[in-house]
Amino acid sequence: HLLFSCNFNILQPACEGDLQNQSGHQLEDPDLSLEELLFKYLGPRRSTAFLPVCITYLLIFLVGTLGNSLTCVVIIRHHVMQTPTNFYLFSLAVSDLLVLLLGMPLELYEMWHNYPFLFGTGGCYFKTFLFETVCFASILNVTALSVERYIAVVHPIKAKFVVTRTHAKRVIIILWTLSVVCAIPNTSLHGIFYLVTGSGDTIQESAMCTLVKPRWLYNLTIHILYLLIGLQLKRERVLEGLEAKAGTGRYNNQSGRIKQHNNRRRQVTKMLAIPYSFFLSLPTVVLVVVFGVCWAPFHTDRLMWSFIDQWTGEWHLIFQYVHIISGVFFYLSSVVNPILYNLMSSRFREMFKEVMCHRWRPRSTRTFSLSITRVTVRSTTGDTLPNLSTGPFEAGDSEFCIEGHNQTSCT
Repeated sequence: HLLFSCNFNILQPACEGDLQNQSGHQLEDPDLSLEELLFKYLGPRRSTAFLPVCITYLLIFLVGTLGNSLTCVVIIRHHVMQTPTNFYLFSLAVSDLLVLLLGMPLELYEMWHNYPFLFGTGGCYFKTFLFETVCFASILNVTALSVERYIAVVHPIKAKFVVTRTHAKRVIIILWTLSVVCAIPNTSLHGIFYLVTGSGDTIQESAMCTLVKPRWLYNLTIHILYLLIGLQLKRERVLEGLEAKAGTGRYNNQSGRIKQHNNRRRQVTKMLAIPYSFFLSLPTVVLVVVFGVCWAPFHTDRLMWSFIDQWTGEWHLIFQYVHIISGVFFYLSSVVNPILYNLMSSRFREMFKEVMCHRWRPRSTRTFSLSITRVTVRSTTGDTLPNLSTGPFEAGDSEFCIEGHNQTSCT
């Protein structure tokens, strides 16, 4: 899904087909007035669903801006919250704020005044580039967060050296740089489109920021990237198969007693690790699932726009509903994250209350006892915390540290 356009400017499909057909030809409608001509090829200046969508967007804007701003403030002000995982959440909150503060007002303006586009070619490039960048950044942030949690749970020893604050900062810089680079190709395919009258005059009132380069360039890029992804996945699968065979060969050389001992150890480890891993990864799993659900209508919208060539009235009606729903769910994904943090983490709830109520109470820290195994819990500063009795383990409220020689790594 990284490969599809993330810009929000969608022409009405039936009209867009006419525009593409007329892009190299003059319009022959001498009996129509200017407004009638614009309405025929571009549709109404104002979307018929503007009022209900505007009210919904305003509610999303208020809640999302407040929630993501508080998330950023909490992580910046409280050192105990500056963990590798929370750095990714901070980056995701910044991306969501950019979407809400810059993307939503532009989309509402375009729904209120579909054409002409008043910001020129530079504004069109900036708008497309901005939307593409924040979309890629959101996806890559969630991906990086998932990988970080996977390493912390499945490879705890490796996490001692990998899942660190410094490494998280580097990854975030890289993924934002990658987002900027990935946004350039689609941005270059956009520009200002004008209708031309039968006499050859350009209709300035018809200016729209949309895809102006041939669509085959766009689809060719998608197909090439899909091919490269498939080849890379096949290569990794072959390497995994070779490693598995090598491991099996070494394992068969062991004595029967060692084999039996290793099998028992592996079974016990799995029994202990499954519930522990589940609790540790639960917030990330929920975050990824909600992210996927909210973005599913958005990509359905992109796929319909990209691959349907003949737009009938029925397809047009279906697309209008899909487009409205996809917009609501897309922006809703920028709202639910702070809500999830509060629902699944008592520490986030406490910090949010402190920021909102301006009560800077002494920072309390807690440890959690698990019946599965004994875990040493430390603050991010490395100071040992008092062993306080608490309730059931709450995912996201503690950091699990691996102690080594003069070094402590928290995940």
